[in-house]
Amino acid sequence: MKTFHITRPDKAIRPALIDKINNLTKPKGSLGTLEELALQIGLMQQTLSPALKHPQNIIFAADHGIVEEGVSLSPKEITWQQISNFLHGGAGVNFLCRQHGFTLKIVDAGVDYDLPYEKGIINMKVRKSTRNYLHEAAMTEEEMEMCLERGAEVVRQCHEEGSNVLSFGEMGIGNTSSSSLWMACFTGIPLEQCVGAGSGLDSTGIRHKYEVLKHSLENYKGDGSTRDIIRYFGGLEMVMAIGAMLQAAELRMIILVDGFIMTNCLLAAARLYPEVTDYAIFGHCGDEHGHRLVLDALHARPLLNLGLRLGEGTGAICAYPIIDSAVRMLNEMDNFAHASITKYF
Repeated sequence: MKTFHITRPDKAIRPALIDKINNLTKPKGSLGTLEELALQIGLMQQTLSPALKHPQNIIFAADHGIVEEGVSLSPKEITWQQISNFLHGGAGVNFLCRQHGFTLKIVDAGVDYDLPYEKGIINMKVRKSTRNYLHEAAMTEEEMEMCLERGAEVVRQCHEEGSNVLSFGEMGIGNTSSSSLWMACFTGIPLEQCVGAGSGLDSTGIRHKYEVLKHSLENYKGDGSTRDIIRYFGGLEMVMAIGAMLQAAELRMIILVDGFIMTNCLLAAARLYPEVTDYAIFGHCGDEHGHRLVLDALHARPLLNLGLRLGEGTGAICAYPIIDSAVRMLNEMDNFAHASITKYF
């Protein structure tokens, strides 16, 4: 069983961080969320002068057996076709990575296609697609463990490359279905409130998706443990993302959480290791039905609300300049004493 050693940030430095933030040349609290982020990042990095180094966006990709039941508007082949688009630099995540200086890594966790690994895709394939969890578990215990370890391995590679901030994205037709089931199981929110349009289902399609997922839950014969729910209903790319998030937290890296799917991956990760949330910054509240509810369940405050629902890490990367501003505030603003300004609060 893969284990992680995640510790909450030492709070001893907290008073010094707060004192530094409060003595910057501004009214106390006047930079709002930037001050909260600066405090969180200072605690993560255990320093009064934090830094953001070599940001990377990791996309985990895989296919889902539940797609056989018509739960998605998009056909399964979109998964590998979109990966080809990533490679050519033409996807939404590509322009955002270029804009904000992110390195993009594409990881094959379980795509049902023979991908061109020589073009730079990281081959971590566990199997070609999950099984159909309407009838059986999506993956075996061994496959789940492989996903956790391989996700962690990618993060260790990023850390060795000098990264201390990572965003995570996904590509996998059908993965909003797995996310909805995890959300219902881990929060107790009724399944109907967790199911949305995904890549564009109409009301009839959403109702059909809900019925398929409801029957999948009714057919579940597992032990109800967190690990078993992750294994039974999860996607290979989603479980790999859990392993990646947990490894990032163990290494005290900043985790930028993207949309509905990655938020549910963080939710599942937190059910295994609650300490992971101390290292998570939530980029945005997306347009997928249920995202706000799962954010609320995590007591998370997303930085943006732009109506996004693309995935791929796009919302997390969009939020990165705000995080950069928080760090710059702490490092570049003068203080009252040095600037010879009387405190005016």
